[in-house]
Amino acid sequence: MNLNPAHKRISEEDYLQGELLAEIKHEYINGEVHAMAGASENHNLLSVNMASELRNQLKGTPCRTFMADMKVKVGLDFFYPDVMVVCQKDNENEYYKNSPVIIVEILSKSTRRFDQTDKRLRCQKIPSLEEYVLIEQDKGEIQVFSKNKQWQSFYYYLGDEITFSSLGATVLVEDIYYQVNNEDVLEFLREKSA
Repeated sequence: MNLNPAHKRISEEDYLQGELLAEIKHEYINGEVHAMAGASENHNLLSVNMASELRNQLKGTPCRTFMADMKVKVGLDFFYPDVMVVCQKDNENEYYKNSPVIIVEILSKSTRRFDQTDKRLRCQKIPSLEEYVLIEQDKGEIQVFSKNKQWQSFYYYLGDEITFSSLGATVLVEDIYYQVNNEDVLEFLREKSA
């Protein structure tokens, strides 16, 4: 996300209407609109892999898995999580959700600090949110913040499995990194095939 805002504040209604027509996505923070940058191949693979793993495990439940184009409303702000899961009846708006159980962000150099700090702290105020997940794209490392552990974080690496207690779903870290090209993944695959 580019943190250079527009020069003037706009209303929530103007932001939501503008997003329907915009060629690029924008996040809405403190009344200011912020353009979002494009994502890398690894970023896209991680998002698809995570969403696919969760979606497959949640079939037959009321939970729905969303990717990059669905906004989440956090207080007066709007963000585009890379992946989120909503398990309860949400608002009637088809372009954003209010009640995610899990939010997943894929870290990049341009978004790392914001995703790890300000965005995370804002999202942790969502009453329904149980887990906030940060996935590194340049190494095999996943950080999970858990509400039932007072938002303490836990780290997972290639060879580990992650149980998302809010969903009753367990995912192998290597499945999240399927086809991702970074040094940690390549080394893990070399060791696994030896």
